[in-house]
Amino acid sequence: MVQIVLSKIAKQDLKDIVNYIKNGSVHYAHLENQKIKEAIDQLSYQPMLGRVVPEQDDDTLRELVFRNYRIIYTFLQNSTIQILTIHHHARLLSNNPALDETE
Repeated sequence: MVQIVLSKIAKQDLKDIVNYIKNGSVHYAHLENQKIKEAIDQLSYQPMLGRVVPEQDDDTLRELVFRNYRIIYTFLQNSTIQILTIHHHARLLSNNPALDETE
């Protein structure tokens, strides 16, 4: 089993998603939070579940598509998956700070 760690950006992404949905429904915000976390947890048992991110020229970046979100992750050396970002598909990936090469 692989350990999963969320980056600061991914934690903030999840928080932003929940806060946005909360404006309409606290109940559905809680459910969406739970469902996203369940999707991420799948990676601990099936780390190759996601595909390579097509826009990036990097075979180490993978993404798990879940509903309207692209959960982008990479493998660290110590059997750990780091979730870099939880990105809404309607936004440009090039504007995501988690994938900025200068970071």
